[in-house]
Amino acid sequence: MDPRPFDAILLVSFGGPERPEDVVPFLENVTSGRGIPRERLEEVGQHYSLFGGKSPINELNLELLEALRKDFADHGLDLPIYWGNRNWDPYLRDAARQMASDGVTHAACFVTSAYSSYSGCRQYREDLYDATNGLDVKLSRLRHYFNHPGFVGPLTEATKAGLEHLPDSHVIFVTHSIPDSMNEASGGPGKKAYELQHHEVASIVSNGAGVEKWSLAYCSRSGSPHTRWLEPDINDHLRDLHEGGVRSVVVVPIGFVSDHMEVIYDLDTEAMATAKELGMAFERVDTPGTHPDFVAMVRDLVLERAAAERGEPVARLTVGDFGPSHDRCPADCCFNARADHPTIA
Repeated sequence: MDPRPFDAILLVSFGGPERPEDVVPFLENVTSGRGIPRERLEEVGQHYSLFGGKSPINELNLELLEALRKDFADHGLDLPIYWGNRNWDPYLRDAARQMASDGVTHAACFVTSAYSSYSGCRQYREDLYDATNGLDVKLSRLRHYFNHPGFVGPLTEATKAGLEHLPDSHVIFVTHSIPDSMNEASGGPGKKAYELQHHEVASIVSNGAGVEKWSLAYCSRSGSPHTRWLEPDINDHLRDLHEGGVRSVVVVPIGFVSDHMEVIYDLDTEAMATAKELGMAFERVDTPGTHPDFVAMVRDLVLERAAAERGEPVARLTVGDFGPSHDRCPADCCFNARADHPTIA
């Protein structure tokens, strides 16, 4: 339980609006610099009205914070845990100022995004650079954990439970779509790490849960219709499966760590409505959330990285064929196509 050289943990997340009047300003933060018309933002904002004009993500992060603090205390790991968001209060800059005020010198950052991509990794590293610019606080992002047993284990367990409820179903693994160009650059030029990592997780979970028929689909596409994004969209995919004779599906949201808006709207609302329209049985399984294995994974990643920082040999837990991700990203990893922005890590 030696966390040196870290003297704090920073939980890094996306953020979400807390009330109806916050929705469009939040979406303006998310889409800043992309030239998306306000009318389109207001249209997307209507999704939030189905859930009281707020996103569940902040409450989910508070639950994760509580679970992490309890797990750390139960295991004698004496580290304060802070929380900052990219797009809404509490912002990363405010968290960084608080850490500096509290005397924190080196914090490990756990990002609630398990995979490689510009939006899921490098953009957070850019934001963390901005958040600590001018402050005497060093930040180290913990490695990607898509193939850590603490992430795939809960997904495998949930998939088994879904198949017990709907036996012999086709399993659809779902993640957030990204532009083809972003996928191409993920992990480095031409590596397509985002797509390949999701196929790896889908394969690991399928093998562990005894899945016979599965596929990968995407949700939450946004931006210009002229830009190519990863496909198929989950709703189009449901229609194609139905035409092929599939009448029952278990949906596994492998791209998400908790039940935030992309899960409760894109899957539980939109995709479920499509399945109902087609007469298909539909079961969406749990995300890792605060599953004890997922919470313990964060502690494991902190201690693993701390040992590496001290120059000690360390065993890095993974499953599947890909092996552990790097601690520090190559300079050309998941590059920013719009600007040359400094990053941490």
